Amino acid sequence: MRKILITGGAGFVGRRFCRRFLEAGDHVVCVDPVAPDTGGIDPAGNGWPMYDPRDFCNFHFVKQDCRQWFKQHADSDFDYVLHLAAMVGGRAMIENKPLAVADDLAIDAEYWQWAERVHPKKTVCFSSSAAYPINFQKDGDYRLLTEDMIRFDGDLGMPDMTYGWAKLTCEYLARLAYEKHGLKSVCYRPFSGYGEDQDDSYPFPSICKRAMANVGKPVLTVWGTGDQMRDFIHIEDCVDGVLTTMDRIDDGDALNLSTGIYTSFKQFARIAAEECGYFPEVQGLSDKPAGVFARGGDTAKQAELGFRYSVEFRAGVRQAIEWYRSKR
Repeated sequence: MRKILITGGAGFVGRRFCRRFLEAGDHVVCVDPVAPDTGGIDPAGNGWPMYDPRDFCNFHFVKQDCRQWFKQHADSDFDYVLHLAAMVGGRAMIENKPLAVADDLAIDAEYWQWAERVHPKKTVCFSSSAAYPINFQKDGDYRLLTEDMIRFDGDLGMPDMTYGWAKLTCEYLARLAYEKHGLKSVCYRPFSGYGEDQDDSYPFPSICKRAMANVGKPVLTVWGTGDQMRDFIHIEDCVDGVLTTMDRIDDGDALNLSTGIYTSFKQFARIAAEECGYFPEVQGLSDKPAGVFARGGDTAKQAELGFRYSVEFRAGVRQAIEWYRSKR
């Protein structure tokens, strides 16, 4: 039985990892304060949307800020630490609450200081595609983002808002932790992860549910122009990508979690509407945050390490809509 620590484990991504490790028979310690606007869910209520972790005797939940937990615990026997804790919500939070998101700098600093003291066997650190330079993501001048576009020995470029800066700094700390203290880690840059139980502040559930609520109407709206594009990857593919590759990198190097396929928000909304049986005109709302124009991740390095996504986007949308209907 492996011993796993998951910080931020009650969030959308963490819940999926908890399930995989619990089903594998691992002992899982999940630390999460369930802070507002993060999408975290306290399992003490009715469990979690997709399952109840309390059904597993190998699950231990601590409702606490991981920074406080680090000060109180010095366990040196964790086989893996999945460091997912972060102040992050949808685009509105990233753009409208930049100083709240900047709290991630403190969270990551205290994680690496704790790791230096206790030396977990391996850290799986979640960075973000927001760490990539935004000058590669502009209308008329964009390209699939490759891991080597972020170089700590050269020009870093400008990441996306304080969230991108915080994730970039976390990656740099991972490199230093390996070079100076021999701490093994791998950093993942997930692109637009999605799934049924994602918080409604994110585009995926919001657009799916909007399409469901407007069946038969002539117009469906999305934020921004709607022409902005993202690389949508199913959360289960993200989990598979990590579990497939996490033992292949030890020096804090980064790996994308992506499909390499651009989908505009207008295309997304049309797909969702089609899965609901109608064909509206999709219009953008120019007064809403849009973010960068095009963000997609190159998949070559993932392929080299033996991973390729499996859930096609339309199938993921269909699956989510069916799940939302079942919960009505």
